[in-house]
Amino acid sequence: MDRKEFFRQSFIGLAVLGTTAGIAQCLGGCSSSTAPANVDFTLDLSASENAVLRTVGGFLRTNGVIVACVAQDTYIAVQSSCTHEGATLSWQQNNNRFHCPEHGATFSRSGAVTNGPARDKLVSYTTTLNGTMLRVTS
Repeated sequence: MDRKEFFRQSFIGLAVLGTTAGIAQCLGGCSSSTAPANVDFTLDLSASENAVLRTVGGFLRTNGVIVACVAQDTYIAVQSSCTHEGATLSWQQNNNRFHCPEHGATFSRSGAVTNGPARDKLVSYTTTLNGTMLRVTS
């Protein structure tokens, strides 16, 4: 084997190994996202930094959680990172879903996967509204 052939074969071998490792990692779940545990925080909806939650369709991310206003005085909360590779999610009111802009995964209001590549559901949290105080807990 001459030098040129050696380098060609070496390059092909490295390319195959790299591709195989990437595929194996994704087949193993591709998940690099962990949901916050022991969640317990309160948002004052009268505060300017939380004003977006006073509008149906508004959402914000805080403490590793995305909180969305889905109807007047109705809120939902799930982990804010996609279970596929950890990208930051957004809420799409018109489609009634959480969306990952990275690879297109979508999740229902309850966090169930509705479109891959994500395979694992989102962790959802309890929301309790008391006047203008919205409490989010695990």
